[in-house]
Amino acid sequence: MKRLFLLSFSIVLFSCKAQLPPGEYTSTNKKAISAFESAVKLFQSGKDDEAEKDLLKAIEKDPNFIEPHLLYAEILQVRRQPEKAIDEYVKAISINPGFNLNNFYNLATLEINIGRYEDAKKDFERFLKKLHINPDTKEIAERNLANCNFALNAIKNPVPFDPKNMGTAINTNLDEYFPAVTADEQTLLYTRNNRNEAKPFQEDFLISKKLDNVWQPATLIGDGINTEGNEGAPCLSVDGQLLFFVACQENAAGLFAGGRKGYGSCDIFYSEKVGEKWAKPYNIGSSINTNQYETQPSFSADGKTLYFVSKRSGGIGETDIYVSTLNVNGVWSAARNLGPLINTPGKEESVFIHPDGKTLYFGSNGHVGMGNLDLYVSRMDDKGQWRAPVNLGYPINTYGDENSILVAASGNVAYFASNRIGGQGGLDLYQFDLYEGARPGKVTYAKGKVYDIKTKKPLGAHFELIDLETGLVMMESNANSGNGEFLLCLPIDKNYMLNASIDGYLFYSENYALKELTDQIKPIVLNVPMQPIELENVMELKNVFFETAKFDLKAESKAELNKVVAFLEKNKTITGELSGHTDNVGDKKMNQVLSQNRAKAVFDYLTITGKIAPKRLSYKGYGDTKPKVANDTDEHRQMNRRTEFKVLGK
Repeated sequence: MKRLFLLSFSIVLFSCKAQLPPGEYTSTNKKAISAFESAVKLFQSGKDDEAEKDLLKAIEKDPNFIEPHLLYAEILQVRRQPEKAIDEYVKAISINPGFNLNNFYNLATLEINIGRYEDAKKDFERFLKKLHINPDTKEIAERNLANCNFALNAIKNPVPFDPKNMGTAINTNLDEYFPAVTADEQTLLYTRNNRNEAKPFQEDFLISKKLDNVWQPATLIGDGINTEGNEGAPCLSVDGQLLFFVACQENAAGLFAGGRKGYGSCDIFYSEKVGEKWAKPYNIGSSINTNQYETQPSFSADGKTLYFVSKRSGGIGETDIYVSTLNVNGVWSAARNLGPLINTPGKEESVFIHPDGKTLYFGSNGHVGMGNLDLYVSRMDDKGQWRAPVNLGYPINTYGDENSILVAASGNVAYFASNRIGGQGGLDLYQFDLYEGARPGKVTYAKGKVYDIKTKKPLGAHFELIDLETGLVMMESNANSGNGEFLLCLPIDKNYMLNASIDGYLFYSENYALKELTDQIKPIVLNVPMQPIELENVMELKNVFFETAKFDLKAESKAELNKVVAFLEKNKTITGELSGHTDNVGDKKMNQVLSQNRAKAVFDYLTITGKIAPKRLSYKGYGDTKPKVANDTDEHRQMNRRTEFKVLGK
């Protein structure tokens, strides 16, 4: 293990002797040299405690003997005592600063790793004055010097940060980490390492529900997901109906945790919630998983984009962030590397895509920051390209490793894991108010239940959220087939059509005009009664729009009308009536004519393409004769101005 540390004594020793004639040291004291050479042999045999005794003897015999200080610094690093190791380097350098300038690099590396940025800055600068430097080492030193400059400025300009432990309902003296939260912030899923003497790693998932704004004691997610093996890095879809997680190969036979089958190393699996239970998990497939390391999935609120971390060959760094999209046939695309603006030659991990679909949070040790793993945010531009990542700042980031951040749909609250003093023990989950500059785009959500309007039976309808301006499907999801529950995120920057459909029923549509809003709106609670395809049943086309007092269809109507075309093409025997309705403002005859012309405009759109035979449809204007509600307020009058489709034949 000690050879994995930054400083290898063999390198240190050779670099020291390179400054001297062969076989010579910086001491002529024979007893000091004998003790030192004995220490070297003991160190190389892994007997660090005995080596330490001889090194201290050598230093006692000759305090200006540089080599024992350097070897002692190495041993102290193996013991994870960086402060004491720094002291030994300082002593060695004070004896002879010109003995080997690499000592400044080694010293500065230790200093930046414990947050001594001023000292590290000076020592990296002294090292970089050296004429002949290994290019790789020079690159690391220059990057760390940039980290020092960034850190010193960040500390002078701290960001607001006041983390709160989530309490004993969530945390224990074990490690809790990798939080996942639904968009309504009512369900929390996370990992706990239920370790014991026999198994130092026994990761399982727990769930907590919020009641009266208080998190309830967490319970295990269930045997269908948790096994005797390790399950880690969970990710919930924003509606809480899909679970993505990671399991790893546990034996030579290639079986994964719980006897699951995979491609090797660690793979991503998924499960769907049916009622209150989770279905059997499945491997997500070879488009995403390889025989190498895939982990830390994050599923976008659009219902078709998965971000994840992989150690596969051909990447940019040690671990990179990749993305894959689900096509209309339910097939995942080949994973795509996010590229050098996000990924670096170092490590990128703990990726999280916010429900706005445009704000990406992740951990990295390759971008300029405080040193080690820092948290960053990148935002997608109007062309779908990720912008340069921005460090979340101090004290969110420190000289240590920060990762596993999750930002709630509201954008105001973030969650993360930390082993800071004052917790329940080990890693605990914390939450904090995220400062304004690091917040994502504003979103709200619609939630409710889908059911048969007659039988009240819950239905697993398919939902699409469509941008009325472009007609593009922005998000997709399915209601829970066991209880009909659904939840959809709505970014506050567009006007949307919400469409719910299921075989054997008329589709259901809603309209959400959010483009002009500048702040979040209250969540929308929406029950969706689905009408069977039966005679005289009516569906309201809530996304058919006309100019005031005119019958020209607005462009935003195309998305809804195209859904009608698709519905009629799928149900080829259905015939129906298109009807136009107005409020009671103005002349009744004019209203009747207007409603007739509007119904005809819809009829023309549906039949002019040739996809729908005109004989299957009729149209009629009813003016103000069939109001839905009383015409007593502006809101009610708007509800009465509508277009409908009524089933006349099956």
